[in-house]
Amino acid sequence: MKVILLEDVKNVGKKGQIINAKDGYARNFLFPKNLAIEATQSNLKNLENAQKKKEEKEMEALEEAKALEEVLMQKTIVIKTKTGENGKLFGSITTKEISELLEKEHEVSIDKKKFDLDEPIKSVGEYYVKIKLHPMVNAKLKVIVTEK
Repeated sequence: MKVILLEDVKNVGKKGQIINAKDGYARNFLFPKNLAIEATQSNLKNLENAQKKKEEKEMEALEEAKALEEVLMQKTIVIKTKTGENGKLFGSITTKEISELLEKEHEVSIDKKKFDLDEPIKSVGEYYVKIKLHPMVNAKLKVIVTEK
């Protein structure tokens, strides 16, 4: 019996996949637990439409990420902070601070978890912070740390 999986099923298949399942397995396990539906013409068309909508959303998200990448590449954030000897900071600059300043100065809201900072910034200088906007799009934001 051909069925369309509604959820990922271990050792069987992934969501949206059409598989051949034994009649008993489908009727006694997959259907009662709402893990699959029978692969009728109408269900196949619904699946096809859902996949098209999903692809359109992914393309739209990718285009938005590319547009935001271009905007971020042109932005620069200047952070003024207290420093000690040799340009060392008291404390450090974290992704949270960078995210807050970006939103405050440039009105671009990006979650602090999307910033890829290997280690916190601990000295005066110019840095490029990588931002993961989309699995296929990474932007670099210029951050300048200066003395107060």
